[in-house]
Formats: sequence, C-alpha cells, structure tokens
Amino acid sequence: MCDTVVVVRPEGVLFAKNSDRDPNEAQILEWHPGREHPPGARVQCTWIEVPQVRRTRACLLSRPFWMWGAEMGTNEDGVTIGNEAVFTREPYEGVGLTGMDLVRLALERASSARSAVDVIRELLERHGQGGGCGHENRRFTYHNSFLVADPGEAYVLETAGTLHAVERVEGVRAISNGLTIPGFTHHGDALRNRVSRCRTRRARVESLAAAARGPGHLIRVLRDHGEGHAAPVYSWLTGAMGAPCMHAGGVLAASQTTASWVATLGPGGGSHWVTGTAAPCTGLFKPVSVDTPVDLGSAPSDRDDGASLWWRHERLHRRVLRAPRAMGEQFVGERDALEAVWLKDPPPSTEAFAEGDRRLDAWTARARVVQVADRRPGHVRRYWRRRNRRAGLLA
Repeated sequence: MCDTVVVVRPEGVLFAKNSDRDPNEAQILEWHPGREHPPGARVQCTWIEVPQVRRTRACLLSRPFWMWGAEMGTNEDGVTIGNEAVFTREPYEGVGLTGMDLVRLALERASSARSAVDVIRELLERHGQGGGCGHENRRFTYHNSFLVADPGEAYVLETAGTLHAVERVEGVRAISNGLTIPGFTHHGDALRNRVSRCRTRRARVESLAAAARGPGHLIRVLRDHGEGHAAPVYSWLTGAMGAPCMHAGGVLAASQTTASWVATLGPGGGSHWVTGTAAPCTGLFKPVSVDTPVDLGSAPSDRDDGASLWWRHERLHRRVLRAPRAMGEQFVGERDALEAVWLKDPPPSTEAFAEGDRRLDAWTARARVVQVADRRPGHVRRYWRRRNRRAGLLA
C-alpha cells in the first residue's frame, strides 16, 4: 500500500510519496550515474530481461532491497515518479515487469513526464506486468498506477493488465491503491479496494495537500495519522492502514511505511528530501540530489544488521511504537527544529546524513532509558513480536 501526491502550481510542482510495504522489507537509497550501452545490450529487471537503450540517465532511487526496480525516484532531468499497487479484475500474469521495474526504466530513459508516461505504456504493451511483488509472500501480485512529474507538469497513469488510462494533473492529485480515472475505474476490484482503505487515505491526502505551499507542508502530510490523531489508530483487520503514515498490525492486511520522499520541482532546479528509513513520524528528512552520492555504508536486507541506516532507525522506531506520544516527547521537537533549519538552508547531503546519524544515536539512547507500557492492542503487539524475531531485532 502507498500514497503519492502532487501539487501542480504555476511556479512548479510539489511531489510526495510514502512507500508502504512489509515491515522488515528495508529499502535502499542509491545513486546511478548516466551510462552508455552497446548496441544489442539487455537489462535484467526483477523477473525478466528486456532490451537496453543506448543511454540511461543518472537517477536517484529508493527501492526494496531485493528488487531491481524502484518504489520512487528522480533523474537528472527532474522527472520524478512514484507508483502504487492497484487491484483490478483483469488477469494477473505470472511473470512480467513489476511496477517498480517500470518506474526505474522510465527514469533511466525519459527526459520529461510526458515521455516517461510513453515509456511505461510502451514497455507495458510489449512485456506486460506481473510476477511476485511481495516480500513475505512472493505470490502476492498486483497491477500499478503511477504519478509522473517534472518541473512543468504531472500525469496520473493507471493500468489494469496491459490496459491503461492517462490523466494530466491540474492542481492537487493523489493516488492511493485504487483506480481513479473516470471511465477506467470499472476495472477495479471493489473488495480489495475496500480492504486497502485507499479511498479514505486518498481523500485525506488530497485534503491536506490542498494547503501545501512547500516541502515542509508535504512532510507533515506524510506524517499524518488521521484527523485528530497524533498516534496510529489500529483496527483489528487492517492495522493502521487508514492514514498516510501507515503502521502494520492487522490480521487480514498489514503494511508499514518503509520509505518517504518529498520534492519540489521547478524551472530553476529541484530539491529532494528523503528519510532513507521507515516511519516518517519517527524519521528525519534529509536533503539529497541526483548528482551528489552519499556513502550510506552497508546495504540493508530483511535482518537487523546493526549498521545500516534503515535498521539503526528501526531500533528507535519500534521502541517508539509502544507509546508514540510519551516516546515522541524525547526527540520530535528537536527533530522538527532541525528540519525547519534545513528546509530554509539545506546543508550538503553528506553533512546532513552525518548529522542525522549523530541525532539518531542520541535519540535511540534516550528512548532506551524511558520505561513505558505498550498500550497497543494485543494483536498488534503479537504481530510486531513475530516481525522482530524474524529480523533478529530486540526493540
């Protein structure tokens, strides 16, 4: 499950996305330079191989650690894309390109939002979409929708098998795991849409984003737990899937925000802000750019390694989940103040990540000495105990 939103304004485009996936499914933030490729070259995607193009563009991607494709990313021309799982009544193929593959291929090959839409459509028609997309359950599959933006415009592209529909965005537009383009929604699976709570989240995201004037506003949108709620609200069936800052814990469906991205795209250049971690409500947004790689150390997997940024943050995040209000008092004010300074005057990415590491260590140390009762529902506590054991993590 995911939420992606754009705000198209005369001065440029605002973009934001929460990537929601299995709780131990760490994401990798990685930089790829532009490359030239020989004639006849091919590229191995997650499940299938496709012909390579002569030149691929420099990209910055956030991808699940085990997939070739990306949940979200941007390229040297400012094209920025996020994708969503959608559930339809069209047949699901056993193998093909995943939605994440299509995001990465479009970023590598397109110089504008319009051309990125065309790249995805052509690849979809030629190779189809399919294959396992889940980490815990590799048989879990879905179709995809995309929000594709550049400094001048944005598009929604929705798919159902090889069928697709495109809508140019005016103003505020969000996508949240359900088909939305008029004349195309009849392809949707009503039951699975209801379980995903996509309509609730999409309405909430669009309502909040309507007032956005900059990246700080969209950061607050991605941290939202629902109207009137400062902490996650869990249901027995779906956990905290009813708000954009998603937290796992349902017995029927469970999904966790595992990475977050905010961008401003304009004629004078763009700016991008990422957590590189799960849970934006406990994460820190740091400035990044396509042309400035940052050494983030070892790449994470689905096991706590004690070294990667993603898993070091999980040691804070999973402790805070026990009592978000009490634990948040230990660091949220300090984090928000730091972000406010950075939003006004972004430091170099290397400095920001280094400072973020120092703060994370300090916040985690504080959290370890605070004794609080875990007041989450019993089924949520059991859910997280199982995931912690699988990851070898003692939160």
